[in-house]
Amino acid sequence: MSDDNDKNAAAAGSDIETDVVIVGAGPVGLFAVFQCGLLNLRCHLIDNLDKIGGQCAELYPEKPIYDIPSRVIITAQELVDDLMAQIKPFDPAFHLSQQCETVEKLEDGRWRVTTSAGKAFRAPVIVIAAGAGAFVPRRPPLTGIEKYEGKSVFYAVRKRETFRDKRVLIAGGGDSALDWTLDLAPIAERLILVHRRDQFRAAPDSVDKMHALVDNGAIDFLIGQVTDLHGTGDRLTGATVKSIAGDEVHEISCDFMLPFFGLKMELGPIADWGLNLEKNLIQVDTEKFETSTPGIFAIGDINTYPGKLKLILSGFHEAALMAQAVFKIARPDEKLVFRYTTSSAELQRRLGVAA
Repeated sequence: MSDDNDKNAAAAGSDIETDVVIVGAGPVGLFAVFQCGLLNLRCHLIDNLDKIGGQCAELYPEKPIYDIPSRVIITAQELVDDLMAQIKPFDPAFHLSQQCETVEKLEDGRWRVTTSAGKAFRAPVIVIAAGAGAFVPRRPPLTGIEKYEGKSVFYAVRKRETFRDKRVLIAGGGDSALDWTLDLAPIAERLILVHRRDQFRAAPDSVDKMHALVDNGAIDFLIGQVTDLHGTGDRLTGATVKSIAGDEVHEISCDFMLPFFGLKMELGPIADWGLNLEKNLIQVDTEKFETSTPGIFAIGDINTYPGKLKLILSGFHEAALMAQAVFKIARPDEKLVFRYTTSSAELQRRLGVAA
């Protein structure tokens, strides 16, 4: 998906012009490209991550998803890959590893968006599909943990095989900690779960399965907290776990640590765009998912409205209605004609499937 012309424009110091600027390249942002593409609208996507796919690709690419229509099971990365294949005919342009910093309303009615990488875009419409905002893992307060991060300490599992036949320490008591405990237990040489108490914020079924593994001697469970890390260079060799009362100390051997203490969600510069916010979420209508500012839309987990469900499926629905409204803004002199992909030769031509 090339943006050579856009690179030339940026190199020349001129703004990149497009129909729609989409903030966020997760599944909902990708499906928004598809819906806009059906209407012949050109999209540019901006994401602060260094990869396409949003939280699905960053946090749990191998985690199974069970509620995507027609798919009994699909991994998060497979979903992203399928969406990328679906939008390939529309040749969207991606601008990664950068944040949207400023938004300015121009005299001609369009928006000018600038990014932290110095790029500037002009478009009649902005669509915010940034999930719950920029996410930052909650780092445990351990001295020297920084030198192990990305080498022996990971806040997300991207490749399960990394942990095969290794000693893995998982810290946390939520769904992520329990899910990955159950998932990695069969392939790790040894897995140790550490949590502050014998009560969890995870699904009861997962907790029961974890206790069954402990009872069978398949994994270890320690009540306490990790207080120190040991290693050579950037490689872990072990950790110190103390009971909450401090009267018990365990020295454990480990090759990797996976701290799952949740994420800090931050809207970042979007919080300063003058939009109506409710508990750090963007309020929208339910007709077209437009914000309080005309020409700026919000879809996916970042928006809120009565009855909102935080599902990828809901974001797909929102993207479809949003695109219909966006067309009227981006192409005010053209008539919007609703067509079905199954019967429209024009849409099939755009998708590259016409006979």
